[in-house]
Amino acid sequence: MSTLALLGGKPVIDRELSPYRTIGEEERAAVDRVMQTGQLSGYVGAWCDAFDGGPEVRKFEAAWAECFEASHAVAVNSNTSGLMAAVGAAGVSPGDEVILPPYTMSATAMAPLIYGGVPVFVDIEPETYCLDPRLVREAITPRTRAIIVVNLFGHPAALHELRELADEKGIVLIEDNAQGPLASENGRYAGTIGHIGVFSLNYHKHFHTGEGGVCTTDDDDLVLRMRLIRNHGENVVEPLHIADATNLIGFNFRLTELSAAIGTEQLKKAKPLVARREAIALRVSDAVRGLPGLTPPMVREGCRHVFYHWGARYDEAVTGVSRDTVVKALAAEGAPVWQGYVAPLYLLPAFQRRLAIGRDGFPFNLSEQRYDHGLCPVAERYHERELLELAVCSYELDDADVDAVIAAFDKVFSNLSALSNLAGDQA
Repeated sequence: MSTLALLGGKPVIDRELSPYRTIGEEERAAVDRVMQTGQLSGYVGAWCDAFDGGPEVRKFEAAWAECFEASHAVAVNSNTSGLMAAVGAAGVSPGDEVILPPYTMSATAMAPLIYGGVPVFVDIEPETYCLDPRLVREAITPRTRAIIVVNLFGHPAALHELRELADEKGIVLIEDNAQGPLASENGRYAGTIGHIGVFSLNYHKHFHTGEGGVCTTDDDDLVLRMRLIRNHGENVVEPLHIADATNLIGFNFRLTELSAAIGTEQLKKAKPLVARREAIALRVSDAVRGLPGLTPPMVREGCRHVFYHWGARYDEAVTGVSRDTVVKALAAEGAPVWQGYVAPLYLLPAFQRRLAIGRDGFPFNLSEQRYDHGLCPVAERYHERELLELAVCSYELDDADVDAVIAAFDKVFSNLSALSNLAGDQA
């Protein structure tokens, strides 16, 4: 193979890759149509016909529920808002414990804190990077109110097993399905197996509205509570004769008519958009399988993985070259890769500095939970040494681009001996 770009050679990909774009003429036409009506939002924060928003929001929610085979869909202005609505609807109150993984975007762990809930971090499975259900069972206590499971990178967690466990224990299972639209386990869509599912429509997802989100549920009580939390629910507790007003001090989580109209058009394209990301990732997996020290992402039997990210495991002990050096070499060849994902969330200052306010600080003074280094060793190991990611949803990769990315992997892994001679690596 030719000299590695990291060592002065010519890169395999010597141009900027095109960013992934999903917005087209259909979305522009929908925006123009809504603009012509002059109604950019349809909400009123009091009990009336407009409490649930305008016609575009309602149309979008109906289309979403039909697409994902859910009884109810609640449009919100972000996945973060959706998680907050879901945790509130679950009745999480000060001192209640919420089990969740540490390897996820920070919003997953912040949602319980809004209500005084205490995050309980449980480690991930080595193969799927999702919550380990065996460890979840061990972590449940009389204080446990909910589980937030994340379908990380687009692969479903052990959703049916976790739902059965949640039902057995009388707690609520919330799916953070920001990265897994149209993923599935045993024939059911991720985001519809838990009691509540939360989806993201942020601009760098498979399909999007710029910013936005959707919550799904089959439970009539939970959907009502999420609708109230979305839109100043404190104003409608009395007219709706709601006996339990827990967490019904509402927010403004409302999606605009413009965003909803875009979402309806994006939803029409969802299946081919997701299928293309999946095809790219599976092709890369097939091509690099067998490279030393590299294990492509697993797809568990009965599951569909939709590959928001392509996350492979890297073993420095096999290659004698650090992950850092391999990733730098791949990036120098033009491959859109990086190492790690996010540091385990319990290492954030929100948890590490919790002693700064009061006696341990609210709500941590209501629990015995600790957030020490080493709490979730699998997540820490993957972040620090093993996970290698390809940005599947960041670039519009045609077949030639995919060929080039595969060639970059082949080139780098065929020149490991040259890389091992770089400073800091041991052959």
